[in-house]
Amino acid sequence: MPKLPPLKPREIVRFLERHGFVLDRTTGSHQIFYHPNSRRRAVVPRHNRDLPKGTLMSLLRETGFSREEIVEFVSGAR
Repeated sequence: MPKLPPLKPREIVRFLERHGFVLDRTTGSHQIFYHPNSRRRAVVPRHNRDLPKGTLMSLLRETGFSREEIVEFVSGAR
């Protein structure tokens, strides 16, 4: 399995939006995205620092994406 790179919340938001997720609402410092077809939801904390690995893994589980997909996206974007 590839090692997860440190990611900022704005990179996660860009990844989700490119994969069809839409901003549903903002509550405090968290943005809640949903996918209209799969009905999956993802809660992204909006802080200006890297997401902890556990939070990132939780987001991947919520959305149904794998480590490989996020690593591939980040390596192509940088």
